[in-house]
Amino acid sequence: MSKTTGKITSRLLALSLAVGVAFAIPNFAFADSPNRTPPSLRVDAPSVYIVKKGDTLWDISGRYLSKPWRWPEIWAVNRHVKNPHWIYPGDRLLICLINGRTVVGRDEGDGCAGIERRMSDNGLPVVKLEPQIRVQSLDLAIPIISLSSIQHWLKHSRVVSVEEIEGTPYILGNRDNRVVAAVGQSVYVRGQGLVIGQQYGVYREGTDYVVTRKNKVVENLGRELSQVASGTITALNGDIATIELTRSFDGEVRKGDRVMLEDTTPLPNIFYPIQPDQVASGGRVIRVLDSISSAAKNSVIVFDRGTVDGAAPGQVFAVYKQGEITTDPKTGEKIQLPSERTGLAMIFRAFNRVSYAIVLESELPIKADDEIRSPLGDISDQL
Repeated sequence: MSKTTGKITSRLLALSLAVGVAFAIPNFAFADSPNRTPPSLRVDAPSVYIVKKGDTLWDISGRYLSKPWRWPEIWAVNRHVKNPHWIYPGDRLLICLINGRTVVGRDEGDGCAGIERRMSDNGLPVVKLEPQIRVQSLDLAIPIISLSSIQHWLKHSRVVSVEEIEGTPYILGNRDNRVVAAVGQSVYVRGQGLVIGQQYGVYREGTDYVVTRKNKVVENLGRELSQVASGTITALNGDIATIELTRSFDGEVRKGDRVMLEDTTPLPNIFYPIQPDQVASGGRVIRVLDSISSAAKNSVIVFDRGTVDGAAPGQVFAVYKQGEITTDPKTGEKIQLPSERTGLAMIFRAFNRVSYAIVLESELPIKADDEIRSPLGDISDQL
């Protein structure tokens, strides 16, 4: 991608995030289940709501439901327009009772009667109870969640195994023997397998995510790499290559930085929150990113559950703080109090053994070692 194209894309992305151009709701196919209770509206749900610039779909869903990820089950889809599931700033949303079912739909000037006419499949919302992620280019990104909070971690950070990093080429230095280098400069790389004309990413090694027992590391879940630049190989001389730096990502290139093929895996820029399906139990928060202690709404955290455990983007988890240990005043016994729910978080990028998640709601500060569970923790959560 050229520098000009990159600048235009960045500006469009910034504009779309600033004005909240629209909200995409995935298309679902509905099937009633005798074991699934239809979601109940909050008692304070607005009968009329005007969508505002800066809204996110999660926030709008939370105005109507205590379980926002069940929004598709009440959204009245209009199949007769090109993008029936998009919500735009200025849209007027109504609560309607249609065929005995409560729905929320977009008012096009004819009230609930018009919403009913425009609904399909015998007047019921079309809902498919399975994970959905719509992928579009960055310049069309739609703020289902606050994308500005996760851009770096979504695009320029990755977690790989230590074995995958070992033996990869690394920055040896530059012509002026400076400590750092920037865009437009050429630097020397040492390593095998580099190809002239190929573009590579330059990555700085960061945190190792490890499992410890009794203060001893028993397992390494992966090492975090943060992309600081990218460039193109222009010359080869044995195991020494020259790379011209063409882009920078909030960092300078230093000696020892790793040079690897850029991750070209298509990444979702639109997320619709869903409840987790089958994820191995016992997961915990293992790091709060960009913070020394705790996370709040829109913070990014790391779970010790990855794709091998069933984790996937879009899954919503409840986060619980372990209960304190207290002394029974009558018996003297040490009693552990029940865990306390501190918030909700949604995975936006899953690696092999760990996942990045954004905090959607936070009643209390979220900290490392907090437990993650299905948001359907008790019977009341299923309503």
